[in-house]
Amino acid sequence: MTSASVTTRPYDDLDLSSRAFWSTTAADRERTFAELRRHRPVTWHPPVEDSLLQDPDDPGYWAVTRHADIVDISRRSDIFISGKGVLFENVPEEMLEASQSFLAMDPPRHTLIRKLVSSAFTPRQVKRIEDSIKANARDIVGELVAAGSGADFVDLCAKELPIRTLSDMVGIPESERHGVAEAADAMVSLADPTFLAGRNPLELLIGSQMYLHEIAFSLAAERRSNPADDLISNLVHAEVDGDRLTDEEVAAFFVLLAVAGNDTTRQTTTHAMKALTDFPEQRAWLMEDFAGRIGSAVEEFIRWASPVMTFRRTAVEDFDLSGQTVRAGDKVVMFYASGNWDTDVFEHPEQLDLSRDTNPHVSFGGGGRHFCLGAHVAKAQLRAIFDELLHQLPDIRAGEPSLVAGNFVHAVRSLPVTFTHGGQA
Repeated sequence: MTSASVTTRPYDDLDLSSRAFWSTTAADRERTFAELRRHRPVTWHPPVEDSLLQDPDDPGYWAVTRHADIVDISRRSDIFISGKGVLFENVPEEMLEASQSFLAMDPPRHTLIRKLVSSAFTPRQVKRIEDSIKANARDIVGELVAAGSGADFVDLCAKELPIRTLSDMVGIPESERHGVAEAADAMVSLADPTFLAGRNPLELLIGSQMYLHEIAFSLAAERRSNPADDLISNLVHAEVDGDRLTDEEVAAFFVLLAVAGNDTTRQTTTHAMKALTDFPEQRAWLMEDFAGRIGSAVEEFIRWASPVMTFRRTAVEDFDLSGQTVRAGDKVVMFYASGNWDTDVFEHPEQLDLSRDTNPHVSFGGGGRHFCLGAHVAKAQLRAIFDELLHQLPDIRAGEPSLVAGNFVHAVRSLPVTFTHGGQA
């Protein structure tokens, strides 16, 4: 299908593409999503306004808002591929793998790279990660206590555990931890005018990616000669059927780890802290049996936050999706935030319910080949940080968040928290 023929399709009247839409709150956006889910769950929309690289031939995308369709697309990787990119916009092919690793791959290459990476997550490595997560969570909440009531929860708590976990997993030296966190932030904040502060977003993206690659190359070279007890060592020495990862593949995965391993857990922690403040009865329920209930609570935290709001696929052949004919070459964007509030799947999704018996949220993808490899690490971090927060600071409360505009990560810039400690407010 040519671009000219595609553009004859009428765009839907509801706006999912403007900067204004993505600058509102999740509750505001949900009103639009609910309308689409009810009446037309697959709709055609113009290219997003904040596209990093303007493409005059980009006709738009299909927006998929219903849970069942998101799951269907996620599991039909024969029809809906990732090799053209997973963001709204068209990223140059030479940048795809370097920035998105196997997220932007299809079989057989995806199968090989994921198998090699998975082989590095040994039982010993996973156990070591979980032990370090618990220790880091204890230290971080202690530091929040020392900072005092009124501190910024994002800066002092939510963003600290992911970067320390990543650093312990990978072996990032202390001197580079702040820089890695900053570069990861930059790669998901390119649509936020406040973050950009007049800087060129494309230059910022390339600079951040190059910095992360340099760190990875340096670590890979060191670990090839001098292996350590960390993930980079496992990655550079991993072998499956005679295949090994190149330094470029290790670097690309490092970028993916830095972004996915930082922002998703950070945002879920922040949104969950705010939700526990807004739903005190749910917090009380959790604290009646924290150890027995934190498992279901974490799943609800993740559903509620929907830390990654959208992911894209590209159709490789014509396909009927909820009554719409998706043509080969069309971009298809899954709106995870909408799927996680689908009333056909979740009863009263507008309420935080930590006891949800089944919680098939799509926050780690809807299943299939691209289900999040680090899901267990994210959940371990959430269990550990809320164990420490709710026991060390039993009356901690969140104020109003400052949100980051953008259509990819459900990001919070800052969140003040208040608490008493040692009798002081």
